[in-house]
Amino acid sequence: MDNTPNLLCTAAVMHSAIRKLAGEIFKLIASSNGDCALVGIHQQGVPLAAQIRDVLKAEYNCTPNFGTLDISMYRDDIGNRSRLPLIRETSIPFDVNDKLIIMVDDVLSTGRSIRAALDALTDYGRPRLIRLAVLVDRGEPEFPIRADFVGLNLTVPADHKIRVVFDGDGGEPGIFDVQWPK
Repeated sequence: MDNTPNLLCTAAVMHSAIRKLAGEIFKLIASSNGDCALVGIHQQGVPLAAQIRDVLKAEYNCTPNFGTLDISMYRDDIGNRSRLPLIRETSIPFDVNDKLIIMVDDVLSTGRSIRAALDALTDYGRPRLIRLAVLVDRGEPEFPIRADFVGLNLTVPADHKIRVVFDGDGGEPGIFDVQWPK
């Protein structure tokens, strides 16, 4: 079995998709009362949310609140793992009550991470509206969860994983298809 990652999208295509996401998100922010926040889901949703925030600021003069969310203890597979999860910092330095929250993750695959993120986020309060932005939608989630904002729709076999590499992650930025042994 070849575990060599295959490039699905170059960094240029990925960055174009991020700009597309930012533009669509800005339309929602502009039509709301402006009380909004981007919340990146650890691990790869955080740098994606930061890049979206940077585009919103540079191109739309829009600076939403920004937070990060760790979902490790909310996952439904926590008891099935062979080792303890790495807990990352959740930082929500604003009141989520009655706020428009745009949760951000890199890939929508099964929907399980998003379900966990919804549980984690609502422990902080009751947002007015929650929307989901993903860089990549694989198209066949196990849960009835759909993204409101999608950068790219990509299909890979079920036994493959889509890996997003951002600048600074080590390696060439882009979106890769990796086959995982069963």
